[in-house]
Amino acid sequence: MTIEKLYDTFLKCNSISTDTRKINSDCLFFALKGDNFNGNKFALEALKRGAQFVVIDEEKYNEHSNCILVDNVLETLQGLARHHRQALNTPIIALTGSNGKTTTKELINAVLSTTFKTSATKGNLNNHIGVPLTILEFTKDTEIGIVEMGANHQKEIEFLTNIALPDYGLITNFGKAHLEGFVGIEGVIKGKSELYDHLKTHNKIVFVNYDDVKQIEQIGNYEKTIMFGSNMSMTSAQPFINLKFNSTNIKTHLTGAYNYNNIAAAIAIGTYFKVDDDSISKAITNYIPSNNRSQIIEKNSNKIILDAYNANPTSMIAALNNFGSLNDSGKVAILGDMFELGETAAIEHQSISDYSQKFDIEHIYLVGEHFFKTKNNSNRVSSFKSFEDLKHKLLNSPLKHKYLLIKGSRGMALERVLDYL
Repeated sequence: MTIEKLYDTFLKCNSISTDTRKINSDCLFFALKGDNFNGNKFALEALKRGAQFVVIDEEKYNEHSNCILVDNVLETLQGLARHHRQALNTPIIALTGSNGKTTTKELINAVLSTTFKTSATKGNLNNHIGVPLTILEFTKDTEIGIVEMGANHQKEIEFLTNIALPDYGLITNFGKAHLEGFVGIEGVIKGKSELYDHLKTHNKIVFVNYDDVKQIEQIGNYEKTIMFGSNMSMTSAQPFINLKFNSTNIKTHLTGAYNYNNIAAAIAIGTYFKVDDDSISKAITNYIPSNNRSQIIEKNSNKIILDAYNANPTSMIAALNNFGSLNDSGKVAILGDMFELGETAAIEHQSISDYSQKFDIEHIYLVGEHFFKTKNNSNRVSSFKSFEDLKHKLLNSPLKHKYLLIKGSRGMALERVLDYL
């Protein structure tokens, strides 16, 4: 079946599904494959649960008239998303970066949705599957689409931009994330800048923070660059960020000076699309972070900065800088391993361990196999090979009346610490 014919079928359905546990009536089901699953096996189950059609790529599962056999289900999903994007012609803002992508995306959506009918990436569905699914949720009523793009190797952003075909783009920052796949920070810069390459090639608009020297170098003298940040300033971050934008003072629920640039990007994009200052201010003020991203939580006698969604050396340093600057006593940092650092893992973990000791932090708990191997001579530092070891410590020596920073890579799931406070 051609993409054009499949598109006609897609328009007859009310949604897309890739999981038989989440089937909507009259949806179009894509039987994706993974290392440990084969969606083709669940094609008939999807139809029984209410799917109108199912897209499969194995002949032996073509057992119903509403099965659509293609060469490759994933490639078909991606091709359908690109076709849909071209058919709608909706303005799309794409963003990528090493840190802050999801928070920035949510802030942009919060600002623009005050004035426009927007549709944005759900959660962090920002990869080769998530981006197509995001685009296929856009409708003819969508006035602005916001697409988050993640990558852990070269050419991935290039691939995603060729599906989303964005009109506007933003890179939050270049940091030490996914170093294993990108092979060093220069690889990160090159890989993330594939978004700029696409936008420049197609004569589209780029948003760049005027303080980010590396990004300014990458964009060069491209004439369709919109610099932002000069009309804004952070006035406080103890612990929540307050800032001044033009003549407007904005109080936020975001902690961490590192989030200031994310807020500035959302304000700049809102301004470009002529959202009024009052609407921008209210949207930023009312935004409350969730999903373990820079959340302020109080539990029993402890106050906690929960930033346990993910971590890399750059975001870890930013979190420690912020935590160290807070005017509070009884501070304790619980830091978990950073993943996907490849051959640099030992050096980067030792560097973070050393860096954490520069601040007025009462005690530092390092958790995970990488941190456990670091060398520490300070009595302020305790290392634990596993979360279970840390759990045992917390149960036997409870933390009380402390101000905690909890940060680690997603695989460490350090939000579990909350259960033992």
